[in-house]
Formats: sequence, C-alpha cells, structure tokens
Amino acid sequence: MTIPMIIAIAITVFMIILIMTEKLPFGAPPILACLLMVLFGITDIKTAFGGFSNATIIMLASFMAIVAALQKTSLIGTFRKTILNMANKGGFKAYILLFIIVMLASSIFGTGSTAFYVLTLGILSTIQYTDKLPRGKVIAAAGFAANHPLIPVNVTLQYGIVIAVLGAAGSGITSVSLAKFSIVNLILSLAYVVWALIGYKVLPNKNVEDTEIDANKSKETVYDLPKWKENTTYAAFIAAVVGMILQSKVGDAGYMIPGLSACLILAIGVLNFDEIRNNIGAPIILMSAGVIGVADALGSTGLTALVGETVANMLGTNINPFILIFVFCMLTSVLATLTGSTIGTVYVFAPMAIATCMSLGLNPTAAAAAIVVSGWNGHFLPIDGMPAMVMGIGKYKLIEFWKYTIPMYFIRLLALTAGALLLFPM
Repeated sequence: MTIPMIIAIAITVFMIILIMTEKLPFGAPPILACLLMVLFGITDIKTAFGGFSNATIIMLASFMAIVAALQKTSLIGTFRKTILNMANKGGFKAYILLFIIVMLASSIFGTGSTAFYVLTLGILSTIQYTDKLPRGKVIAAAGFAANHPLIPVNVTLQYGIVIAVLGAAGSGITSVSLAKFSIVNLILSLAYVVWALIGYKVLPNKNVEDTEIDANKSKETVYDLPKWKENTTYAAFIAAVVGMILQSKVGDAGYMIPGLSACLILAIGVLNFDEIRNNIGAPIILMSAGVIGVADALGSTGLTALVGETVANMLGTNINPFILIFVFCMLTSVLATLTGSTIGTVYVFAPMAIATCMSLGLNPTAAAAAIVVSGWNGHFLPIDGMPAMVMGIGKYKLIEFWKYTIPMYFIRLLALTAGALLLFPM
C-alpha cells in the first residue's frame, strides 16, 4: 500500500468521525476532507472540488429549489393532509403504504435511478410532522425503497453489465436468463421489505423539521399562489422530472432542464432569489458535492484494484461459493460507495470473482449477477448520493442512520447472494 493510499484512507476516516461526532455542521466535513486531500498532494484542486461541477449535483441543487416552490402549491397541501390523515388512522400502516408505493413506482425507473430517488426524497421532505408518523420514521424507509423495484422489469442496465463482465472474464457465457435475473432482483427487494417492517422500531421517533414548528400552526398553512403561478410551477416540476429521466438519451441537456425550470420559478416570483440561493446551497448539496471529490481522490490512488487483488489472493481456490460471492459483493458495494464509481468498481471485482469461480470449475453466472447488483446496494456510509440525501433530509445522527442501514446492508447482500445461487446454481 502506497503512502498516498494510506493518507487518503486516514482523511476519509477522519471525515467519517467528524460526521459521526457532529463536531462540525452537516455538510462541512467533506469540504474539509477535500481541502486536506489537496494539501497532502493526494489529488489536485480540480478533482477534489469537481463535485461542485458534477452534473448530478447541479441537477440535484436545481431540483431542491423546484421542490421548495412545489411546497407552496395546493397539490402538496393536499398531499400533506393525506399523509396526516393516514398517520392519524394508523402510523405503522401509513409507513408500510408509503414505502410500498415508492417500491412500486421505482419499478418504472429501475434500480438506482438518480432521477427517481431525488424526486422521491424531495417529495418526502414536504411531509408535515405528526407524532403518530414522524418524518424520522419515514424518510429512511421510503428513501431507500426507491432503490428496490417491487416489480423488477426494468433491469436492462444491470443485465447488460452482467453479460459484459462475463465476456470480459473470458467465461464463454453469452446468454443469461433475463427472467431469472429479474427474480434475483425481486428476492433482494423482498428482503428490503422484510427489513423495513422490522426497521420501523429502530428509526427515531422524532420531529425532523428544518425549524421548530407548532403542530397546530403547521396544519393551518395557507396555499394561496395564483392559479397561473401554481400551474406554471407544476409545469416546471414536470419538465425537470422529464429532463432527469431522459438524460441518458439527450445527454447533458437533460441535467440542465431542472436549472432552467428553477429560473422560471424565480422569474414568475414563486420563490425569491434568497430562497433559491438557500435551497441550491443547502447543506445536503455541500455534503453530496464534497463526498464526490473524496471518492474521486480515493479512486485515483489505485486503492480499488489493490484491495481486489489482495482479497482474491487471500481467498485462494478452496472456498465455499456462498462465502466467495458474499465477500466480493461486500467489497464491490463498499468500494463503489467510497469511490463513487459503481460501474467502474463492478468491472474491477466481477471479473476477479468470475475467474476464481472458473478456476474452481464452477458456473460463474451467480457471481456475476450478485456482484453487479451489489454495486447499487452499499448505502450504510452517507458519502454517496442516496444515503447522503437520506441522512441530510431526515436529519439523522450517524448512529441513528447506522441503526437502520447496517442491518439493511447485510440482510440485502445475504438475500442477494442466496437468490443468485438459487436461480443460477454453480
């Protein structure tokens, strides 16, 4: 291990400790980590602070402003009242219904869709506080549900990568059952449902509003935008969502549509400039942008490839297939989160696991399927897009966050490994 690797790991650990102890305001530790990465020569300024020019961050910042505008509309007023009524009838039932609805909706977008989880968490952030269903109970469960389609029919991205890594490793396998691969994803989603039902008890029962709001006063919020402004806000919101969804087809222009929509919101006076500025510069944006720089710096040191080679050598050629796949799933998911490059990390670890399986005379399809999917299932470290947003919007302390995410992490990977082996016997 080189000196830059050691320093980069030390800075990352220091950042996590600062987040855990809350010695600095939310969003500040990653910025400090980026400064230290440059100071110690781990990376240059452009790479360290590249997160602030990252297309996803620009899209997210703009979308935060649009969601703030949406909160002034009667539609959100109705949504809040509906959630409040659901909570008053039964908090746990409302909790289940919320994350199931999100999982059904995610079936359209597919696993790990940035557009969908940003949209979901943005809407969840508008939920008013009620002591029967506090936002602390909702944000994490429904937020992570955006990564788990309950009807996994849109799995073409991950499926294509499975075929690619099998080919790259020289396995000779050119065809994998798409139906079976979808069932592996379904098993993973069902495991999340099981954990979400159990996890309700560990999520904090607290108010996580941005400011202290009197419960009676919050119920009397008036939504009095002129009809034309309200309709324009809806149009801007829809345009932003469509732009995010179509980004893969239209390129960078898709990322710019939320920004243009936010400009429209400003131009018609739904939000003033101070409100726009406060939302696009929110702590969650600083956190998300900062961790991208840290992740890029870690990746540039060559840490990912070194870890992969070391683990492959340690496992050797005489190991239980379940343990082999599970270990590589852990490595892939953790380092995908740390480096910020899911597909890149998958392409490093999946061929190693496939080669190991082939040396043991085993069919490597299960390993390929599980390891590819695991790249989108880290989330116990709040230094990637979705977990950072969940922690920021939910205002969870790191210990509260880990009480939910660490068990979730292991339950999902165990189910994923078992499901892959069940559908693709070795």
